[in-house]
Amino acid sequence: MRILVLGGDGYLGWPTALHLSEHGHQVAVADNFARRHYDDELGVESLVPIEPLRVRIAAWKEITGKDIGCYVGDLCDPVFAYRMISDFRPDAVVHYAEQRAAPYSMIDRGHAVYTQSNNVLGTLTLLYAIAEIDPRIHLVKLGSIGVYGTPNIDIEEGWLDIEYNGRRDRVMFPKRPGSFYHLSKVHDAHNIEFACRIWDLRATDLNQGVVYGQQTPETARDDRLATRFDYDAVFGTVLNRFVIEAVIGHPLTVYGTGGQIRGLIDIRDTVRCIQLACENPANKGEFRVFNQMTESLSVREIADTVASAYPGEVTIEELDNPRVEAPEHYYKVAHTKLVDLGLDPHLLSDTLIESLFEITKRYAHRVRPEALRPTVNWRSPSSS
Repeated sequence: MRILVLGGDGYLGWPTALHLSEHGHQVAVADNFARRHYDDELGVESLVPIEPLRVRIAAWKEITGKDIGCYVGDLCDPVFAYRMISDFRPDAVVHYAEQRAAPYSMIDRGHAVYTQSNNVLGTLTLLYAIAEIDPRIHLVKLGSIGVYGTPNIDIEEGWLDIEYNGRRDRVMFPKRPGSFYHLSKVHDAHNIEFACRIWDLRATDLNQGVVYGQQTPETARDDRLATRFDYDAVFGTVLNRFVIEAVIGHPLTVYGTGGQIRGLIDIRDTVRCIQLACENPANKGEFRVFNQMTESLSVREIADTVASAYPGEVTIEELDNPRVEAPEHYYKVAHTKLVDLGLDPHLLSDTLIESLFEITKRYAHRVRPEALRPTVNWRSPSSS
């Protein structure tokens, strides 16, 4: 298959591109390097150094003999988007090209507006490009499990069968997101479903849980192929952040008492899920939803798991929660469709955490401890 990975320079986009290439697909990546600019803005950087995109691509060619195409531009620019789709002629487009951090979207008005305009308009431009150039292209879109919020009912995979006043219908599962970032994912889902319904497009929306881990078999082959490893309170995902805090002797920063439950997924399973979605496309006119997670734990359980696995002393500090969320809640999420397609999940284990400890120890000198504590408060809207 010809697969175009948008956001191919990012934490998940880059290892996804390598995984797809390794498994025989013809791959191209596209990026505008906005994620690297966020580091400049926030005064932080990936714990693990990452090479420029073209250096990464050249290293993959040197090691494997496989080519990865490259497009540099902004998905919100229709001239670029249409030219890229027309030039590469993909069978599938994997769409990671969005601002991905909830805290970043809640910094102030400007960051909220940027997040929504970048994410929603970029996706809408892509939908038009696919519809006009080749509606057979399968769109594989990275959503978030956070779009559902924490309803007091079981969360189904995207759709819900309901009965009301004696009549039955199938509707998209109600969503109650907790940030302007997650709201952008809700708007994306509605736009994509609409486009499938009126233009007969085919799309898979992957509502992904919190990703942990830093290496896949492909990125581990050479330091030049490494992907990002974020630790700061804006972009660092919770388990990765806890690992880094443990290694440098910083308290694990639990928000509130840690009763909030998160859906989790290993980075190795993320790239496998993308492969499965691409190789088993949606039908013409179908908008399907997969909940892309493998297990769920409370934030406190995640902290305790990291603390138990680390050979040194670890302390846990409960901070005032900067987010607006229930301190404890019901959480049961259906996530069987990817397993049905062939996913064999990696569940959280000491082996994986120990490998993260080793990676962190190697680059611990790059950590800025002041970046570990939250500075974005959901309850304080600001224009600056």
